[in-house]
Amino acid sequence: MVNLLKITTLEPNKIMEGLIEILKIILPALAVFAAAYFLVQRFLTNEQNRRDFELKKAAQASITPLKIQAYERIVIFLERIHPNTMVVRINKLGMTSHVFHQELIKAIKSEYEHNISQQIYLSHNAWELVKTSKEEIIKLVNISSTKVGHDTNSNELAMMILNITANLEKRLPNEVALEYLKKEISQIF
Repeated sequence: MVNLLKITTLEPNKIMEGLIEILKIILPALAVFAAAYFLVQRFLTNEQNRRDFELKKAAQASITPLKIQAYERIVIFLERIHPNTMVVRINKLGMTSHVFHQELIKAIKSEYEHNISQQIYLSHNAWELVKTSKEEIIKLVNISSTKVGHDTNSNELAMMILNITANLEKRLPNEVALEYLKKEISQIF
């Protein structure tokens, strides 16, 4: 039975030589594979970055005119709600101060609602200044309205608004917002 289980032993040198031969083949193959993998990976990453850049560039080209238009519309809004221009534009002959007050508030809110979608093109800070401007101008109109009678001529309310505006020690909020928008747009372009 010993003959059946005859164990053949290979010489240790032969095993080592075989392993060395296998390593001579495997190690260069692994090195080539690793180099190829990293090159392909770098190429694919660069290609993806190039595609992303091209997409951003194309998107920017279409968004830029919309962004400029949004800034233009908000500037117009801020100019239209300036008390000096708004009073002259809305005041009509024969209006009472109560009706004039309502028309002023309605005009401010209408202008704001008409331009509310522009906020997606403005920075958060710019839009907050625009909202604050609207609210502060409404407050100015409301305070002015409390200083004149409801049945007085609209010119009395107009004069009160203009006097309060002229006597303010600080700038009007829409003037502050306009200055901020101008700075912001000059930084963008």
